Amino acid sequence: MKYQLITIGSHGDVHPFIGLAKSLQNRGHTVKIATNPTFESLVNMAGIEFVPVGTKEQFAAWIANPDVWHPTKGGGAVLRGTSQTLRLAYDLARDFASTGTTIASTLSMGALCARETHQAKIVTVHLAPICIRSLHELPRLPLPIDLNFLPMFTRRQFWKGADRFSIDPAIAPAVNALRKELGLSPVSSILGKWMNSPDLTIGLWPDWFGKAQPDWPATTRLAGFPLYDEGDVTPLPEVVRAFLDAGTPPIAFTPGSAMKFGQDFFATAAESCRQLGRRGILLTRHGEQIPKDLPPGVIHVDYAPFGALLPKCAAVVHHGGIGTTSQALASGCPQLIMPMAHDQPDNASRVKKLGCGDFIWPRHFKPRKVTAKLNAVLAPLVKADAVEIRNRMKQSPAPLIHACDLIESV
Repeated sequence: MKYQLITIGSHGDVHPFIGLAKSLQNRGHTVKIATNPTFESLVNMAGIEFVPVGTKEQFAAWIANPDVWHPTKGGGAVLRGTSQTLRLAYDLARDFASTGTTIASTLSMGALCARETHQAKIVTVHLAPICIRSLHELPRLPLPIDLNFLPMFTRRQFWKGADRFSIDPAIAPAVNALRKELGLSPVSSILGKWMNSPDLTIGLWPDWFGKAQPDWPATTRLAGFPLYDEGDVTPLPEVVRAFLDAGTPPIAFTPGSAMKFGQDFFATAAESCRQLGRRGILLTRHGEQIPKDLPPGVIHVDYAPFGALLPKCAAVVHHGGIGTTSQALASGCPQLIMPMAHDQPDNASRVKKLGCGDFIWPRHFKPRKVTAKLNAVLAPLVKADAVEIRNRMKQSPAPLIHACDLIESV
């Protein structure tokens, strides 16, 4: 068969689609990935045909916008950026309609319009539970309380208010402008059921991390974490191997691959390592964020595949992106999460409920509090829970194989 995968976002959004594309290709299918040219070399190294979506300049402008990481402004900033790719995603799905199936990420929603205009077969793929709306389980937001104590009526009003005053104003004008151009009727509640393909919607996480809800679309299936980290094309750097072999397990720190405002995060990371007397690895491709004078035993590297790195770490401190979260779960590595926006608070809450980590809000991310939190996360009981989750994941069916089976059924 022939498949095209469209994904919009950062490395955390591209990695799972490369893993899925390679799995489909290994089954004999013809596959290509459409994404931002920033990731062209990565896609090519993985042996997948590349199709550009947007420009490198657009991606650079997106990650340079501080609002993207804001707890209340972040969602709108991402959705407004997504509006630039709606027509591109539609054109790709329309042109591919007579050839094969389009597999579209959460933010590649323009492809759904081609299902209506050209009967294109569309598979929607979400990476985190927050992407599929439910009244039965509200997502954890960057608030001091969990909203799941609210009665059902109030939960309905919550989603209506979110759509009316926050979500739809950011994306509905662009979606409906495209739909008007195509002769389609306008839609609302964009991030409700509309963004899930009636052909098939796949959640790339296991049921024990985000349980399927009774009000999810009927075509929704869960496949498990994809766990692709480009380790097959970007091996663990030799400097990291040597560092890991030279002493006790370090603590890894990353605020996310696209974060360009991590100066305070890394300053706190370095100081916390000093206070704890622990070794540390600071991970970012944006080296200007790293303090000039690092404590002994703390190093900076641009990137290291988490599948190889995290099993050798005492803990990982990160932003709560679903890619890092799932890699830490698979590695049995305790986590301390500093969630900022998007799916991060919800992922962090789920990790804490599993007992294999904790989270701390950005406003509290200071050396003294981070050190105290890390002392707790490094406790044997947390490590035992993390290892139990790792063993559970090892016993699960291969997620990408399951996802491929689902996709082939369309």
